[in-house]
Amino acid sequence: RQIVDDADRILRHMDHRGACGCESNTGDGAGMLTALPHQFLVRVAKEDINIDLPAAGRYGAGVVFLPQDKTQRATCKKTVEKFISQQGQTLLGWRPLPVDFDAADIGKTARNCAPYMEMLFVGGAEGLDAEALERQLFIIRKLSSHMLRNSEMSEALQFYVCSLSTKLIIYKGMLTSFQVLPFFKDLQAEDYDTHLAMVHSRFATNTFPSWDRAQPLRFMSHNGEINTVKGNSNWMFARQGMMKSE
Repeated sequence: RQIVDDADRILRHMDHRGACGCESNTGDGAGMLTALPHQFLVRVAKEDINIDLPAAGRYGAGVVFLPQDKTQRATCKKTVEKFISQQGQTLLGWRPLPVDFDAADIGKTARNCAPYMEMLFVGGAEGLDAEALERQLFIIRKLSSHMLRNSEMSEALQFYVCSLSTKLIIYKGMLTSFQVLPFFKDLQAEDYDTHLAMVHSRFATNTFPSWDRAQPLRFMSHNGEINTVKGNSNWMFARQGMMKSE
């Protein structure tokens, strides 16, 4: 548990590295990656959605961003469930993620574009070890993301899987470094423990901030500028006057 608290302290001290928009309480994005907290998840899965999780390594879990529109959200969940079944795995359940916009003082801009958030639990097929299940979870995530984010839904880009793994989990959002723990109630739980934690706060440069672009990434943090072709072209045009020979 102390590792989570220490990680939060580090994240809050990275306030100079991150950025905010036109509102001081709308951040460019911040988050925390930890090991999958098995005992905590066993408790909340039973309390919140009345399911019994398998042993550690026999299931995967992750935070999923979904559309606010109920019909589109249902479509997203059915699509994910289809790929879970297609890959021979078992849907254990969806748990509404407890978050607190008011306690974290989330700004209007971040609130207006916030996704609906749930935690997904996937059980592994009989005889599948943790590494094989990890690969199946990767396939499920990629198939779902490609189909849904490229669909004709008006909120297609609201669908985003922060992580889906037997090993780690990511809590992130369009937040400042001070808002992560107050926003995600899970991270405040005394029985949420981990042997590792990774944190980062984003400074949006030539890409706009959004909930899915928040840090950290699924297995790393990106400590630098996220470049785009258009952004680099604009920088070159801006420097043309300096590059002309006298």
